[in-house]
Amino acid sequence: MNIREEQEKREHKLYRPCASFSDETKGRDVPEEKCDIRTEYQRDRDRIIHCKSFRRLKHKTQVFLSPGGDHYRTRLTHTLEVAQIARTIARALSLNEDLTEAIALGHDLGHTPFGHAGERALSRYTSKPFHHNEQSVRVVERLEKNGKGLNLTCEVRDGILNHRSAYKPATLEGAVVRISDKIAYVNHDIDDGIRAGILSEEELPKECTSILGDCTRDRINNTIHAIVKHCIHKDVVELPPDFEKAQTTLRKFMFDYLYTNPVAKGEETKAERIIGLLYQEYIKNLDKLPQEFQDYIKLGEDKEIVVCDYIAGMTDNYAIECFNQLFVPKSW
Repeated sequence: MNIREEQEKREHKLYRPCASFSDETKGRDVPEEKCDIRTEYQRDRDRIIHCKSFRRLKHKTQVFLSPGGDHYRTRLTHTLEVAQIARTIARALSLNEDLTEAIALGHDLGHTPFGHAGERALSRYTSKPFHHNEQSVRVVERLEKNGKGLNLTCEVRDGILNHRSAYKPATLEGAVVRISDKIAYVNHDIDDGIRAGILSEEELPKECTSILGDCTRDRINNTIHAIVKHCIHKDVVELPPDFEKAQTTLRKFMFDYLYTNPVAKGEETKAERIIGLLYQEYIKNLDKLPQEFQDYIKLGEDKEIVVCDYIAGMTDNYAIECFNQLFVPKSW
């Protein structure tokens, strides 16, 4: 009995025709023998969970740099929350949950230390802008498993690449992750802002909360319900117009009052300087890179890209440790 084949048959009974089916995947760059238990998308999910880049997310900033409390989000908890929201929507819309979860778990693997501050710093020093979604694809295609990559399916890689607002995924499962990412980070960042004493529920725009809800739980729940109700008979995943407008307004409020708040972001200038100085030091002294990254350059990889690979893969703490080793004098 081949369990995978039974699961693939079950997908065709459970999922809508517009869903992505495991037995119809465009496949992997390097063909592999299929598993007799897991579908292709289940294998991709497992590979992401077991990779080193995924484990490092627990020590990467979401919004607050080096928060003092244990309950603030990190890049890992954000990723898990995106996966939970995305699976709920995918299940309700009869889309492929395994593909959705794999994309969600992998969407931020290429994120820099110190959140978007690190991303901005690398963009400032390199010849082209650094985008974490593109780096996430590079992680799974090139950097993981000592340069072999994870050899994920085309659909998972497409969803990872296109999870940002300005991009359009090729699958509805990718679209689910794209919208779930927004739902997660806006609402959970509000929750962290309230915990930090920077925001209060009463300060949130009433034109938003009257539609979305008056607490984090209600906003997430109401938004998920709105998407499902709006899309249940459509081959599209999107917010209904009133929720889209409210979400956009709330996101703008967050940029004005949290993401640029001096309490939350006061240390970001220092973080950007750390990333900038690390980049300048490594680009001038390639011999200070770990051997595996020096080997990439010897194989013909662009040195700018390789230095970005190394820095982007750092956790917050490791970036500070490298900075101290390179620039802070040691006592005799």
